[in-house]
Amino acid sequence: MSSAVDPSLHAAASNLAVQTSAKPIAGAVEPEPGVPSDVDLMLGIQSGDAEALSELYDRYNGVVKALILRIIHDETGADDLLQEVFMEIWNQAKNFSAQKGKPLGWMVTLTRRRAIDALRKRQAYARAEGRLQAEPEQQPLAWVQNVTENAIRARDTRVLMAKVINSLPEAQQRVIELAFFQGMSQREIASNTNIPLGTVKTRLELGLKKIYDGLRELKDEL
Repeated sequence: MSSAVDPSLHAAASNLAVQTSAKPIAGAVEPEPGVPSDVDLMLGIQSGDAEALSELYDRYNGVVKALILRIIHDETGADDLLQEVFMEIWNQAKNFSAQKGKPLGWMVTLTRRRAIDALRKRQAYARAEGRLQAEPEQQPLAWVQNVTENAIRARDTRVLMAKVINSLPEAQQRVIELAFFQGMSQREIASNTNIPLGTVKTRLELGLKKIYDGLRELKDEL
């Protein structure tokens, strides 16, 4: 599978970055007398003060989430990404310098980068999911076999496949076994295991992706 970035996706993400940067973001909060400034809080975070991070979160989580939503347009995803952004602020605080700019500007840059990366990944996953759903339910197995055909032709395919499948999480192993060794469709798996159809599809997709990657890694051992 090629790891090259789709040029059209790259252009779209670049345009999105320009659009979001062109729109105004709420200004920095002016603290009351005696309350730590944004710079004070960043210096506290740099020294490992969790309370400083908590106060910065209380001060700016609304601004950060609004920026995330402007890019990904997904409330649930925005909540998850909001937590990731503040964890990155904690982990990357050492890179902040008051001489180079204000804390809010640094946070906005970090947030936009994370949100655009998340959007790229989501779009790439959506395209892959669309391709999978457009094929017959049993087609992914043939896809895996065809990709690795030359690599495994001279070896025991079942041993190699077993090695890769056994490395999967148990939930993914189960749906892979039902689909490809017992011949069940996705709907049959959902009906027989009382697992939601969407969950079955997701586990199959993740399992197939790991099998594909695992076989590519193992072909060097052949």
